[in-house]
Amino acid sequence: MDDRVGLTWRWARFGLGIAFALPAMAVAPFSSTLGLALAVGVLPAAAFRLPPRRHSRAVILLVGGLSAVGLLVGSVLATVPAVAVVAVFGAAVLACVNAVRGRLAQLVLILVLPMVGIGLSFPWSPAALGLAACMVVGSLYAWLISLFWPERDDPPPPAAPVPRGRAMLVYGLLLGAAAAIAAAVGFLLDLQHVGWATAAVLLVMRPARGQLISRSIGRAISVLVGAFAAAAFALLAPGDLLIGLVVGVVVGALCATQESRWYVAPGFTTFIALTFILVNSTGSPGARFLERVVETLLGVGLALFFGAVVPSLLSLLARRRRSTTV
Repeated sequence: MDDRVGLTWRWARFGLGIAFALPAMAVAPFSSTLGLALAVGVLPAAAFRLPPRRHSRAVILLVGGLSAVGLLVGSVLATVPAVAVVAVFGAAVLACVNAVRGRLAQLVLILVLPMVGIGLSFPWSPAALGLAACMVVGSLYAWLISLFWPERDDPPPPAAPVPRGRAMLVYGLLLGAAAAIAAAVGFLLDLQHVGWATAAVLLVMRPARGQLISRSIGRAISVLVGAFAAAAFALLAPGDLLIGLVVGVVVGALCATQESRWYVAPGFTTFIALTFILVNSTGSPGARFLERVVETLLGVGLALFFGAVVPSLLSLLARRRRSTTV
């Protein structure tokens, strides 16, 4: 049973988040693009639970490295759209089937796969390599900062429930279909950031059947709030100094609320990622705002349809089939 309250705030963790964001805050007044890239680099460390023991905190390096790998894989796939759509489907199925093998395999599902989706927005280029490098550097910096943090005696968090056997295969097929459709729509409509809707699907859907609807709705709301906040912030045409200050507050808040039962983390990560996209986009903030909202709604809609509606229909058909054979 999850005994966490809906929304928690720990000031000590807020301080840790500010420490994580210091390079981004220092660089943003001179280059908001580089500052935001550095902020993206520390997001995996800020979003994940800080291990209580220092020797266990090397996992921060693993999380950052896997994030970079996922981004680069998506970046390469984006150069050939047809291959990208098929690969996203296949990768989702494989990741789901292998998720029962342990925590590393689950990281591939909940972290690497969404990063592959995000990578579709950055076709192979020096910019994609630079962003991946920022993730590696950010994880290294965050790990070093974490070593100064006191150790705790907290028990290890319980492993997330993962269905096994045929249920996980079915979930993988549904997740792959939703993500592939999102990617295909993005490529067909020539959206500026194809991976946004794809990443929304992969961030919203979860395999535990009992938590599907609550997780989907919570994550959907969080992603939408983060997207609206980032778009509204862009409409204010903030200066580089203000961007740096806001980045620090957002990363700090992500850390401070990390232990919440509500799914608020996607809101903060969405704000940073979308602000990075908007700063580097051509066209008016209003146009980018509309595009991001539509893409988010597309991804969330596909996730809810394939994650909740389709499984319910399949269960209903199975019950009717059993009743007719009795």
